[in-house]
Amino acid sequence: MTMANSSTALLTDHYELTMVASALEDRSAERDCVFEVFARRLPDGRRYGVVAGAARVLDAIADFQFSDAELSQLAATNVVDDETLSWLADYSFTGDIDGYPEGELYFPGSPILTVRASFAEAVVLETLVLSILNHDTAIASAAARMASAAGNRPIIEMGGRRTHEYAAVAAARAAYLGGFATTSNLEAGRRYGISTRGTVAHAFMLLHDTEKAAFRAQIARLGTDTTLLVDTYDITAGIETAVRVAGTELGAIRIDSGDVGVLARQARQQLDRLGAHDTRIVVSGDLDEHSIAALRAEPVDAYGVGTSLVTGSGAPTANMVYKLVEVDGKPVAKRSPHKESRGGRKLAARRFKPTGTAIEEVVYPAGGDEPELGEHAEVLPIPLARGGEVLPDLPTLEDSRQRLRRALVSLPWEGLKLSHGEPAIPTVFR
Repeated sequence: MTMANSSTALLTDHYELTMVASALEDRSAERDCVFEVFARRLPDGRRYGVVAGAARVLDAIADFQFSDAELSQLAATNVVDDETLSWLADYSFTGDIDGYPEGELYFPGSPILTVRASFAEAVVLETLVLSILNHDTAIASAAARMASAAGNRPIIEMGGRRTHEYAAVAAARAAYLGGFATTSNLEAGRRYGISTRGTVAHAFMLLHDTEKAAFRAQIARLGTDTTLLVDTYDITAGIETAVRVAGTELGAIRIDSGDVGVLARQARQQLDRLGAHDTRIVVSGDLDEHSIAALRAEPVDAYGVGTSLVTGSGAPTANMVYKLVEVDGKPVAKRSPHKESRGGRKLAARRFKPTGTAIEEVVYPAGGDEPELGEHAEVLPIPLARGGEVLPDLPTLEDSRQRLRRALVSLPWEGLKLSHGEPAIPTVFR
């Protein structure tokens, strides 16, 4: 996600560059290193996570270039010395990247992304990589839980007014990957080809002298298949006016406040009495996966979700870390209490029953003898970049969306519960 300046080089922490400077000083900057991105644990109570943001990471790394503007800023603020400025001026990532495809599930310890390059080339990407993956993965994971709770009923992403303007675009993408049907965000529609939806807010209703006048104006421009907002004043009167103005072919009504379950039930009965049997009911207003699940038995046809989605529904970050695990082919590992890492570059595979139900995530050393995984197993990481170049024919956003659907079907049924519990499958380290 870029702003006015297309360079992503300063979307980073100060200490990334001082590490490079210090490594250049003692000539350790060029040592061959492997960094891995993983989460030691899932957010509290979550049973799975959804990988999202890898495509945005690759785009951001391609734009990680230090132009005169970035170098001048660093020089003026004395962040690094002249030798480091010279090195940064020539910076271009030339390493290899592997990772879980977007839309894949992950669990504690899953090696979600692996970066192999010189120490300086790789370490300087830490903040950029984590800021994207932690955000997008948190949003996609929340979206997947909401979409599962909704079943076949579509969800509209409408959180753009509840987060940073650029984060809103990334959130819309992650939500779509996670199973949402559409977004209200036009930039996400332009950038990622996601279908956009929207009608009116309460301000439009209040602009007009009467509810009837507002409905007439909206229908005159958008047609009878539009969605009329009926809860500005009295919902019962609003529904009656909506059908009187639009006719029984009215596309939908939206309820944005109150006890939406009870109101949806009453609205369905009223619409049917008025002959508007095909008019859909859309509900919104501080919904999350739990309230969506609670509405499953109600006559709701679609949901609109904003705040809870863009804040990860209580888990706004995926708690991923970017750790050095190998130097010059030798495993290295952090031993700090509660922040341990496992040394060495790793691969991962998921094992399944013959019926297709996932059994466990197996994490094992790369480059050695592959453990006996059995007949029904899938190696998860795929090559993403080689020699600094993004590989062709990587999965599309639609591919990732379908991958997630298949992955969720493979989970044991208890792994889809919204209640607190252990990860859906265990992670085994071999």
